[in-house]
Amino acid sequence: MGAMSNLRTKLVTAAAVIGAAAGGAAIAGAATSSSPSSTATSTSQADHGPHTVNGKSETALTGDLAAKVRAAALAKVPGTVDRVETNVDGSAPYEAHIVRKSDGAEVEVQVSKDFTVAAVNAMGGHGDNDNDGPGQP
Repeated sequence: MGAMSNLRTKLVTAAAVIGAAAGGAAIAGAATSSSPSSTATSTSQADHGPHTVNGKSETALTGDLAAKVRAAALAKVPGTVDRVETNVDGSAPYEAHIVRKSDGAEVEVQVSKDFTVAAVNAMGGHGDNDNDGPGQP
């Protein structure tokens, strides 16, 4: 009978450990599920984000490629780079989203495969800051 109570103790202990692990996973799941919603909120407030055109989705650039696109874009438009990614709706293969230092407007800088700037486009959602004079409300 001693072996039986020892087995029962091990099973109860194992169940408690599994229960704690499952509870921890549920807590971690709740924490991570709230993060995307807050990220989605900030993205939707800006009204921008990677998008899809004709079944092709923009993807974030990484490594050397990202560094070269970022450098080319910043040489043309000084500011803070929000993101660099592939470009699915323009003639240049890459784009950088930059908040300009001069007026705080967000622009999309299209960068060609030889890392020259092909175009600078105003982004929507912040009013048309490119054409507003200093006297505008």
